[in-house]
Amino acid sequence: MLMNQKRKAYRLLLGFLIIFFASVVNGQANKKKVVFVIADGIPADIIERVAKPNLDVVIQTGAYKRAFVGGIKGTYNQTPTISAPGYNNLLTGTWANKHNVINNDIKAPNYNYWTIFRFAKNSQPDLKTAVFSSWKDNRTKLIGEGLKETGAFRVDYAFDGYELDTLRFPHDKQGNWLHQIDNHVVSQADSVIRKSSPDLSWIYLEYTDEVGHIYGDGKVIDQAVMYLDEQMGRINRAIAYRKKNFGEDWLLIITTDHGRDARNGMNHGGQSDRERTTWLITNYPNLNDYFKQYNPAIVDILPSIAAFMKLTIPVANQNELDGVPFIGGVSIANARATIKNDSLWISWKAIEKTGKIKIAITYTDTFKKGGTDIYTTLSTVPLTDDLLGIPLEKLQRGTAKILLQGKNNSVNTLIYLPEKNNR
Repeated sequence: MLMNQKRKAYRLLLGFLIIFFASVVNGQANKKKVVFVIADGIPADIIERVAKPNLDVVIQTGAYKRAFVGGIKGTYNQTPTISAPGYNNLLTGTWANKHNVINNDIKAPNYNYWTIFRFAKNSQPDLKTAVFSSWKDNRTKLIGEGLKETGAFRVDYAFDGYELDTLRFPHDKQGNWLHQIDNHVVSQADSVIRKSSPDLSWIYLEYTDEVGHIYGDGKVIDQAVMYLDEQMGRINRAIAYRKKNFGEDWLLIITTDHGRDARNGMNHGGQSDRERTTWLITNYPNLNDYFKQYNPAIVDILPSIAAFMKLTIPVANQNELDGVPFIGGVSIANARATIKNDSLWISWKAIEKTGKIKIAITYTDTFKKGGTDIYTTLSTVPLTDDLLGIPLEKLQRGTAKILLQGKNNSVNTLIYLPEKNNR
């Protein structure tokens, strides 16, 4: 009898252990992991022209599409097509009128607009983050690691600042030192992904922009893109290793921060079509109708990563995002506001074909200073209406922020409502 009781207890214990370890394995298998890559200064026409067999492997499972930077041209959020503003567009999901990075000096970032790293740590504190970069300012100034203004969070794996190491990477006039740094950055990323599998990783590569400034369009930048292709093959194989051996679910997004001028490709910073036109490559196969119908913006990457990772974004922060997710459900996009015939006209594009949207307004912008904006509902209308007119006489005057909220996402816009004697 005693022996039978022991066997029964053993079987119960064994069954419990099997269920326990199965749940652990399944938890690992469902773990969401993200790598996003910024390869600096590559126009869309070059990435499309140059042979890129490794990137084509990524595209075959996911997608390639032209994208854009620079904000909405000629409006309040037009943003310089310069590197640091471009990086921060992606990191914060907002344009420069909000994040306040307008050049590479990065003098006064507005940390009230959180980065994807802060959203990740705030939503799931145990997530592990990583930065692999030549440029230390990406971590210390843009992400704002360890600063009181950013909540003093830390990046778990940091490999950067190599542009300052002139002993290991002596600078030359041809820019080859940055190619060596990029190779080193990719080697570090390859190793850490395989061994430690951070949950959210940013890889930044600079060589393509450097040779663009030195040589402009031509064989040198074409070769730099081919080097990038080989490097991305290494990263994609590291991801494949993790997927095969650990069953993790990986999102890879590769993009650039700006294009180049049309004259010779040596410069950027303006609002020409070639400077604004970029591209996006991803391994994700189930992109939504927004991605399929429109060219995504660089600010769309943050909400897409958040949707994939199932991050919880505070409502006040969500209301400020300029991007639309191309992963998961999406209701609306492309909010605009204009004044015509004594009315405020608010327009949008319906991605879904059913449902309603709530349109609200606030005449304050205290979020920018760390406060909270209180919105008043103007109307709730069918999503497919695409347009709403409000007589100006019913509105206050001054700067107004307008928020359009659908079932799956929100979009926002801003307009100045003039005094009566100025109309």
